[in-house]
Amino acid sequence: MESKHNDMTPHDAAEALRWLSEMGADEIIGDTPVNRLVAPAPKPALAVARAVPAPAAAPAAAAPGTSAAQYHSLQEIEQALEGFDACPLKKTATRLCFADGNPAARVMLIGEAPGREEDIEGRPFVGRSGQLLDRMLAAIGLSRTSQDRESAVFISNTVFWRPPGNRNPTEAETLMCLPFLFRMIELLTPDVIVCLGAVPTHRLTGRSDGILKLRGKWVTAAVSGRNIPLLPTLHPAYLLRQPAQKRLAWRDLLSLRQMLDAH
Repeated sequence: MESKHNDMTPHDAAEALRWLSEMGADEIIGDTPVNRLVAPAPKPALAVARAVPAPAAAPAAAAPGTSAAQYHSLQEIEQALEGFDACPLKKTATRLCFADGNPAARVMLIGEAPGREEDIEGRPFVGRSGQLLDRMLAAIGLSRTSQDRESAVFISNTVFWRPPGNRNPTEAETLMCLPFLFRMIELLTPDVIVCLGAVPTHRLTGRSDGILKLRGKWVTAAVSGRNIPLLPTLHPAYLLRQPAQKRLAWRDLLSLRQMLDAH
């Protein structure tokens, strides 16, 4: 029988491994190896299907967060999340990744979820995508380290723990974290919200279009009676994979700068 060979070159293999590492694939999911060339037996497949939680369980799991209004400071929210065990992401993450930046900032940026470096340091956007984000913000005179409200930003995520393998958080996982995120917005009262990527954009606007269609178009986020201008834009991790799209992100940044200068 003629043997089959992988047509991937050593260079391609090295690039694939590098990309997987950047995306956070630093672990093997599963206790035993799986032969992907063999079709799974139907009986185990049915057993797995029965083990999947019913969609109706998501709102019930989010119930502990519905009392987020009782927290009156960011410190109280962070302490509550440290003891919040309902979200399954907490069991696989290294640590809580809460927020970074100046709470007095006019601009609040909301990403999707922590990655590998964020999971280690406990701060959002500290890896390669975070370094790119810092350079992007600096280009329009903004910084997470600024003590001046006019030039500062505050950064958080839709969920506060790293999903395994850097996958997108599920609807159930985001529903568990959203009450805490909305309470943060209530306390911070930002003038502008910038959503980095599709996940926060969908959760805060209720829209389901792709991020390339949504980006750059100002919408309104209604939070506790306040209508906050919200700008969806591309996630820095996406820009690292698709550098040509940085031109679109630059247009969004200029739009943000114009909004801040006008108000």
